[in-house]
Formats: sequence, C-alpha cells, structure tokens
Amino acid sequence: MQGGDISFALLPDAPQNRIHLDQSMRKRAGAMRMRDIPLGTGSGPAAYLKHLIGWAEAGRKGYDAVQLGARRLPGKPPTDMTIGEIYQWIRETPGQPHAIGRYQFIPPTLKRLVREAGLTPGTVFSSQVQDLLADILLEDAGYGAFLAGRIGRHRFMENLAGIWAGFPTSTGRSYYHGHAGNRAVITWHEFDAHMRKIFPGERG
Repeated sequence: MQGGDISFALLPDAPQNRIHLDQSMRKRAGAMRMRDIPLGTGSGPAAYLKHLIGWAEAGRKGYDAVQLGARRLPGKPPTDMTIGEIYQWIRETPGQPHAIGRYQFIPPTLKRLVREAGLTPGTVFSSQVQDLLADILLEDAGYGAFLAGRIGRHRFMENLAGIWAGFPTSTGRSYYHGHAGNRAVITWHEFDAHMRKIFPGERG
C-alpha cells in the first residue's frame, strides 16, 4: 500500500482476515506506520462498518475501552459489568468523561439506547449488547436510508461523524474537535476509501 491507502479483507474467507489502517492520524509524532486490526467476529457490511467504528473509537481495547480522560476507572472490565454497575460508576465519578465500550457510549446516549432496546440494569454490557446498541445508532445515522438509496455515501458519512468523534466530517475535522480531547483519527479521504470498500455499490 502506498500514499496512505487503506485496505482490508471484505470476504469472510479472505486469506488475511485483518484491517490495515494508517495510524498516522491517531498520533502525528514519530514515523508513519501501519496498524493491523483484527476484524473480529461477524461479516457483511454492517459488521465491517462496526469494526471501523470500533477502531476509530476504542482502538485495541475494543469492547473494554474506557475514555482516556477518565481518572477513576471502573473496578472491572466493562464487558464484565452490568448496565446498572456502569450507571453506578457514572454516578460515583462526577466531573470526568464516561464514554465506555467499543463504541464509546456517553451517559445520555447509553441510557437512551438501553431504554429503546428494552434492556434492564441487570443486563451484562457484553460485546453482543454493545453491538446491539450500536445497531440502533447506525439506524439513527440513516443506515437503512443509505442502503435504500435515499441518501448518498457522503451524507451517511457526515451522519456517522455526528455520532462518533473519531470520524472526520468533510472539513477533515471531527464534529467534536477539541471537546474532551476528541479529534478525528483518519482523514476524510481515508474514511471515504473505507466506505467505498464496505459499500462498493452505493453512490457517493
């Protein structure tokens, strides 16, 4: 790969089941390097899009990620916690960021999604539950409308960037740039290249 291009295996039976992403936008300092990210379980466009979101938002910590600015971390990995325990951690640690999990759910969003999904405080914040909540956010961003051709790829990308701070808007900057340390971790061009590979038949 050259010039910051990004590529990854789209087919579940592909020989290398990995995403290859340019790390330079995550950390400017030091030499440019390429980062390999396991695709994880699941295949198909929605799963691959969630892999990309997870990389941009959580990095290697994945489903057990907690916002880097949080000074007081939960007592155990998020995937071992119930939703009620996460709410308790949020209440007991005011004045700090609380984005949590692979998709970095912030408290108001988490509570809304839990309510819409019909989950209870006793539900474990497992990888499957996190993926379910992310599916609701994808639909909020217009996933169904995008697949149906009612909105284009770039409009869908802008909508995704309005939800996940790791993605850039068409300006090249995160919609939440500077807020709680947020910034885009890839360029708009790289983001668009990923989306074209995940959704090759969809218009821009």
